[in-house]
Amino acid sequence: MNSLFGSITFRLAWRNLWRHSRRTWLTLGAMIFSNTLLVFMIALQVGSYSMMIDNSLRTFTGHLQVQAPGYLNDRKMRQVIPQLADLAQQVREELGVETVAARAEGFAMASSEQRSFGIQITGVQPNFERLVSNIPGLVAEGEYLQSLKAEEIVIGSVLARNLKVGVGDEITLLGSGYDGSFAAVIVVVKGIFDSGMNDLDRGLAQMPLQTFQEVFSMAGAGHTVVVSAPDLASVPVWKQQLQRVLSTSSLRVLDWDELQPGLKQAIQADISSAIFMYFILVVLVAFSVLNTQLMSVLERTREFGIMMALGLRPGRLSLLVITETSLLAMLGLALGLAAGFAVTLYLNVNGFSYPGMEEMAGKFNMPARIYPSIGLISLLVGPGFVFLGSMAASLYPALKIHRLVPVAAMRAV
Repeated sequence: MNSLFGSITFRLAWRNLWRHSRRTWLTLGAMIFSNTLLVFMIALQVGSYSMMIDNSLRTFTGHLQVQAPGYLNDRKMRQVIPQLADLAQQVREELGVETVAARAEGFAMASSEQRSFGIQITGVQPNFERLVSNIPGLVAEGEYLQSLKAEEIVIGSVLARNLKVGVGDEITLLGSGYDGSFAAVIVVVKGIFDSGMNDLDRGLAQMPLQTFQEVFSMAGAGHTVVVSAPDLASVPVWKQQLQRVLSTSSLRVLDWDELQPGLKQAIQADISSAIFMYFILVVLVAFSVLNTQLMSVLERTREFGIMMALGLRPGRLSLLVITETSLLAMLGLALGLAAGFAVTLYLNVNGFSYPGMEEMAGKFNMPARIYPSIGLISLLVGPGFVFLGSMAASLYPALKIHRLVPVAAMRAV
């Protein structure tokens, strides 16, 4: 008996939906549009986060770093990794990639003929630094480091302007070595990079690693081994792999979240604002469904009164209204999900670019297109909440039936 009633309820609900086809299509269109938009926007948002993280990390930090204990917070010259180049080669062999670079870092006073400024000097392996950092591709004047051992330097555009030097000019570096000795060298400006970040362009300079180690009396030691991963999904796997290899030493393996905690905080703040916007969209769709179903109930007040007078309980009529809404919501979910998936899949293959993004990306040596991320979260979260919001909106019209008085309802016009 219940299955028979369920079949009749389903058929009645489907018929009632199309009594006013124009109204149904308008509501359905709003649901399809909202679901398509939510799928696309969430997928684009997730893809943009991956792109933002990659761009930030590829500028200088890398996805992973191997460091001596305490170096992340203290940045002391004496917190070193012995035989740094050998460890970097070991990491390359372990991970099976070339995107691994050794670095040594120190501070010095950089002086030209006219001015002096305190800067951070980074000793790099030029051939591998190109694979883990965007800075070699941002050289605007001259060229990037070529030799593994030469008394030359690459500086930021702001520092070059402050020191009033250009390509081919000499800079004197004065600092303190690893063993406490006096570190001094005269280097030639090989190139000037422009990252667009004033702090980086003002305070960073790079020179060949072997030259740095000689000037600062490092004896082959250094401070970090930087690893650039092909994607964020590889980071946890590579981190565990390196921790296993380095388990016998005191060295630490740090991932991007530990190196740049501000990135995750910025993403969380953006997610919070996005959730508010998505919530407003879901509420608007819910009100559209509420309006449709409430109008449907009011128009059928006389019909419902007759059915109640014949002995049909209000709960059965409420179930009919909820079934109508569920059919409408499922249809909107299916069509919106299909349309959203098609749009997202196309852009996942071909990419998405905002107006002016290509020029900006070319200037900062970054990818010019965003690729939306297709996953269960991007596909189901938005349409799922639209479905739940639509079902919640049907509760008021359904409960309104319980307050109908058969005699009064039959007299309704």
